[in-house]
Amino acid sequence: MTTETTPGAIVEQNGVLIGPYRAPRNLAQTQRGSIHDDAMATKLGFRGGTVAGSIHMEQFPPVLVRAFGRRWVETGSLSCYFRNATLDGERVRALAQAPAPGDANAQINVWMERDDGLQVLEGTASIGEPSEPSLLRRKLAEPRDSGEIRILSELNAGQSLDAVPTRVDLAAEKLRLDALTEPMAWYTGNSPWGGPVLNPGLLVHAMVAIQARMPVRRAVGLYGAIEVRLLRGPVFAEHDYEVRGQILGVGVTPKTEYVWFESVMREPGGGEDIASMIMMLRFMKASSQLWAQ
Repeated sequence: MTTETTPGAIVEQNGVLIGPYRAPRNLAQTQRGSIHDDAMATKLGFRGGTVAGSIHMEQFPPVLVRAFGRRWVETGSLSCYFRNATLDGERVRALAQAPAPGDANAQINVWMERDDGLQVLEGTASIGEPSEPSLLRRKLAEPRDSGEIRILSELNAGQSLDAVPTRVDLAAEKLRLDALTEPMAWYTGNSPWGGPVLNPGLLVHAMVAIQARMPVRRAVGLYGAIEVRLLRGPVFAEHDYEVRGQILGVGVTPKTEYVWFESVMREPGGGEDIASMIMMLRFMKASSQLWAQ
């Protein structure tokens, strides 16, 4: 596992908390025909196989715990809109606006940049119940381009997605945990809340189980935006949960079709909601026979 982040590795300059440069890995580069595969990604106009956006989210927790304290693991959020894809091993760092002291319901701006200054993502992070909407909630409220839907033709705004079981086992995720850019002892051993807790990337991994309920025609997809929110956290590894969902919207761009959806996690069989996720998935038109000329 990579070196533990130390408090001194995060610095504050002009009201901004700045994490160290890290080099996230493209752990899915062997998935042939995916956006992480060099051959497919370059065919679709990318520089090469891309690092998953959820991997970049794993770099923020030390900065956000510095900003908000341990409450971020209980009632925190991280809302990310991905601007530019990165390749395996490219150096990036996480940055966050320092919150005002003592605010129990605070929201701040966050972003990530490559070592040449290119913005990888923009977003917000919060604790509690801030009055202003997250970045992705604001994005959702923007008008969507109309156009023909082919890949996502069976999805409609308001469509409910029945609950599916989900669980993250640490042994099965050893490769990902070993490659973490910001490992924390809480992820693999005892934590202040008891057992090991999920980092944002593995929380996304648990929540996307709801995609099993989404009929999507064959095409290469990629993460366009992700928000995870702890409602009554943390979420634990080695624990059974279920997620249910809803389609929030479908749209098109000149090169993609995209779907916004929300999934909500709870204990199996009902009970209070524990966490939620908003995701926007893009599907490349050029990868689908439905858009073949």
